Amino acid sequence: MIFDVYELVSFISHIMTLTPGDVIATGTPSGVGMATGRLLQGGDTITCRIEGIGELTNTLGPPPEAFYAPRKA
Repeated sequence: MIFDVYELVSFISHIMTLTPGDVIATGTPSGVGMATGRLLQGGDTITCRIEGIGELTNTLGPPPEAFYAPRKA
């Protein structure tokens, strides 16, 4: 990530009030994985940790057999 989680929380909390249950969704600039050669794979574990607040850990599952496509009306 370009910015650490604590920097993101600090920046956003200066723009708006964060309340319990709020979700901050981050993305990845295109090409980041290709530049490092490190791409996420099923089974990889991702942990975000903020001192004094806590930790969130997620494990990636296998890729879906088919990706979501909006239903045509």
